Amino acid sequence: MSLIPSAIAQTQTAATQQASPWTFWVMMGGMFIFMYLLIIRPQRKRQKEHQNLMTALAKGDEVLMSSGIIGRIVKLDDTYVVVETSTNVELKFQKAAIQAVLPKGTIKSIEAA
Repeated sequence: MSLIPSAIAQTQTAATQQASPWTFWVMMGGMFIFMYLLIIRPQRKRQKEHQNLMTALAKGDEVLMSSGIIGRIVKLDDTYVVVETSTNVELKFQKAAIQAVLPKGTIKSIEAA
């Protein structure tokens, strides 16, 4: 009994068993849906929320910067914002650096504590 004929028979049966041409496209479609639902959609939602936050900014708002600095908006521009962090201390940031708008009175409550 030789191993060669059985090996040839195994390769011939493997070659005749091919996947359906639609299998590839179904797998690619499933991967796209998976990527969209887990990565693209949540990122777009965060971008939209941040853009709405940027357009709703107003002078006098208390904000939290991405660096952790808390302050009150003194001047507002299209791309920059001037934040007063302490008495007579004003810092200029890009609008995109604003992480959140805080409720009014947050700074005073932090200073009192």
